[in-house]
Amino acid sequence: MRALLELELRFQYADGRTAESVLSAVSPENGGYVEARLDGNTIIYRMSAENAGRLRNTADDLMACIKVAEDAAGLVSEDSSGSEERSG
Repeated sequence: MRALLELELRFQYADGRTAESVLSAVSPENGGYVEARLDGNTIIYRMSAENAGRLRNTADDLMACIKVAEDAAGLVSEDSSGSEERSG
């Protein structure tokens, strides 16, 4: 039996209703690859794979689905590039 790599990601939202909405939107896309559960206002995703490449692909796919769900819910600010605000 091969050893599996495991990854857990946690996403915290302002309230449980928002977390539930994101989880509902993402769940159909990741049914066989990612386990997900709701803990209050936090979604906990767990995934495993036989190698780092597959684990990364699964995580990338999940993150893309989460971004779409958050965009649809209006949770992402217009400047989500991560750049810092400059003071002049």
